[in-house]
Parts: sequence; C-alpha cells; structure tokens
Amino acid sequence: MSQAHSREFPLSDGEFDEIRALVREHTGIALAPSKRELVYGRLVRRLRRLKLGTFRDYIGLLERGGSAELDEFTNAMTTNLTSFFREPHHFDYLQRTVLPALETRNAATRRLRVWCAGCSTGEEAYSVAMVLAEAGARFAGWDVRVLATDLDSQVLAAAEAGEYGAERLARLTPAARERWFTPTSPARSVVRPELRSLVAFRRLNLVRDWPFQGPFDVILCRNVVIYFDRQTQSQLFARMAAYQRTGDHLFVGHSESLFRLCDRYELIGKTIYRRLE
Repeated sequence: MSQAHSREFPLSDGEFDEIRALVREHTGIALAPSKRELVYGRLVRRLRRLKLGTFRDYIGLLERGGSAELDEFTNAMTTNLTSFFREPHHFDYLQRTVLPALETRNAATRRLRVWCAGCSTGEEAYSVAMVLAEAGARFAGWDVRVLATDLDSQVLAAAEAGEYGAERLARLTPAARERWFTPTSPARSVVRPELRSLVAFRRLNLVRDWPFQGPFDVILCRNVVIYFDRQTQSQLFARMAAYQRTGDHLFVGHSESLFRLCDRYELIGKTIYRRLE
C-alpha cells in the first residue's frame, strides 16, 4: 500500500516511482529508492514556485511535456560537484604524456579536440584549457578546441560566464590566478578572454543524440556515469569509443571503471584508458 509522508506536500510511493521513471526517461539517471528525500527536497521548491498543491499535479505538468518545466526538472535532478584541477593526476598525464604524443601524431592536421562530458560549472573545462594554453608554442597555429557539455542549463550559464569566487580559485596557484583570471571585485574573478575562447559550452543529454562529429583526442567523462545503470554506462562508453580513434584517451572518475562494461579501451593508468583498435 502506498505511504504518504506527513509533511507539506505528501509524496506517495507511487508518485515517487513515477518521478524516478521521469528522471530516467529525461536524463538517463537511475535514482535508487534511497533517494526519496533528495527528490522531495529538490522538487518541493518547484511545487511552491508553481503554486501547485500536490506532487500529482506536478507529475501531470511534466507528463504534458512543457519544455520549460522539463528543463527546470532536469536541472533539479542533476548533481553538480566540481573544482579546478580535480583529480590532478589526469591533468599531469595530459600535460606530460598525451600532449607530446599528439604533437607528433596530429602534426599533419594540426587539429586537437578535447571533450569534457558533464562539465558542470566549467572548472574542468577551464582546467583543460589552461593546460592546453600553457603548452605554448607547441600548438601555435593549431586548431585547438575544448567542447564542454552538460544537461543542466543553469550550470552551463555559470560556466559560460566564467566568473568564480575566491574560494573556487583557491586550488589554483597564484601564478595561474594572475595569468588566467581578471578580478571583478575583491572576492570574484572572471576567466580571461584568451582562455575562454578555447572552450565551447553546449547543452547535451548524454542519453539522446550527439549533434557533433568528433573525433576527440581526449574525452573526460568523470564522475558522470555513476548516476546511470550498468546497461546505460556500457552504451555510453561504446558510443564514446566511436567518437575516438586508436590511441585516443578517455579519463573517468575516481570511483568509475570500464571493467566488464566496454572492451574498446585498455586501462593504462589510474582511471586513464586508451582506445584500442
């Protein structure tokens, strides 16, 4: 029998299951039954904002397919946690190993592409851009671009703005802060145009169509697939392999693995994979 919590907006078991199904349909995220309080906490604000009386009313609104509220719904249901140079060994490997190899391999095309899938508020993409920019003359005259995608339109807007508080920049060296950021107030700074110009931010649902061609020399998909079930994870990694060539690299999150999910890559370092033939 369905149970409703005694609170401002009762949420029955059936309504919770319907919301989980809608989350899965529109984002690919597989919410566990233990996420009931998270769902309630994030969606109750939408009910208040829309002046709805019940979760049933809200589910009905979503099922009618209004794109504006579906955007708000997906924004509410996605989790965004990032920082500059998070999991620093990836950026060290990119700088010391990947870029020198690409300088030789891509010399004929003079083209370099990196995809940050699930870029959140932009710190990862700008960290990659800093590594690329600091490679200096090595890629002078090359066509170098970072594609940064996320499902959440709100975090993408923040990423595009490229303005961060002092606490977000604390992990950067003073030299990096001075070189790549311009203060906008005593407590905030904005990414400099020469770094911003390397990054293209786009909204993308990973479980829908990917409207780009690739190939990508490097893909960072870190701490993203943990929110999907294993079948969806397997499908995503197979799709990413199709957008890379032999020898290209894939970086995943510290708690993620391709073991028994995808045989198109080999593990060559801590959460670092290389595309096989």
